[in-house]
Amino acid sequence: MRGNKRAAEKLLAEKRRSFVPPKERKPGELGPDMLFADYMIAWLAIAKSNTAVTTYNGYVEHVHKHIAPWFRALGITLGELQGRHIQSYYLYRLEQVSGSSVRREHANIHRALKHAVMMDLIPFNPTDKTQPPKNNDYEAKYYNAQQLEALFEATKTHKLGLLFQMVAFYGMRRGEALGLRWDAIDFERNVFTIRHTVTECKIDGKQTLVQQDRAKNRSSRRTMPLAPGFKTQLMALKARQEENRKLAGNSYNPEFVGYVFVDELGNLFRPSYVSSTFRALLKKNDLPRIRFHDLRHSCATLLVQSGIPINTVSDWVGHSDVTTTLKFYAHLDDRAKLIPAHQMETALNLPECTLPRPWE
Repeated sequence: MRGNKRAAEKLLAEKRRSFVPPKERKPGELGPDMLFADYMIAWLAIAKSNTAVTTYNGYVEHVHKHIAPWFRALGITLGELQGRHIQSYYLYRLEQVSGSSVRREHANIHRALKHAVMMDLIPFNPTDKTQPPKNNDYEAKYYNAQQLEALFEATKTHKLGLLFQMVAFYGMRRGEALGLRWDAIDFERNVFTIRHTVTECKIDGKQTLVQQDRAKNRSSRRTMPLAPGFKTQLMALKARQEENRKLAGNSYNPEFVGYVFVDELGNLFRPSYVSSTFRALLKKNDLPRIRFHDLRHSCATLLVQSGIPINTVSDWVGHSDVTTTLKFYAHLDDRAKLIPAHQMETALNLPECTLPRPWE
């Protein structure tokens, strides 16, 4: 007992001699001894300048509501953080949300810790030692040609009918359709350009429209041929909007002048309203229930099944590269497989089928 006491006193004395009080950090200064929760919040300010508005506000939601509170309760610092701590967080979140949601939070944490490694705050990224859950595979539903024609018929006189039809015909994203402006349509050359988007996200707790002169990726910015039927409808819509603007006078909303899809008073249709209206339209007309985004999948599916080359389909719908198109639609490309089969039959003389003798 006495020996243990002496050893403990000696160890305590050595600790006192070697103790270095933690260096006070200036406001905003990062360090490995700061709580990981505090680091995540500080990192948000760093990420804001080079992150898309919608993505950034997703990060804010994840960090403030879920990531920071959980790790703050754990009381762990940035320097102490290990893969096992993060893995425990994933398991905790999986009890509340889907694997896809946890993967989005994983991407958030990974990016934040990648910055910490770059700043020499930690030697490696702990997320590299975790196994985030797999995405929940969603099996998209498609409309075939007959169902799309039925949809077109049901939307002929609907106030959002032209938007629904163009999304299905061109495989546009919802934000691309809502972002379509009159100055992007060339009625003389019969083309229009997808280059502006309107999306919706929560900013400071409020659902806010985000208007951007950028598409989802470089390939998303694309010029499309203007089909004669759509040209006629668009020209009629433009004339009607100009008349509405005159009739409404000061009541007409000047904020969204120039957008194609606005209501009678010039208010831009909100993305959430478009999706909910689409669901109500399907129910009213006894059409198979699909997501609004599945109109885009329906377009791509119809093109692939019609024998259009995958790379052409990729360009049409604005995928970042043909790999994305192959991931979703290669299994539908049966006609393309008939071409090499025919070439092989032409190149090789296949022997007539003869059954072998029983003893051979």
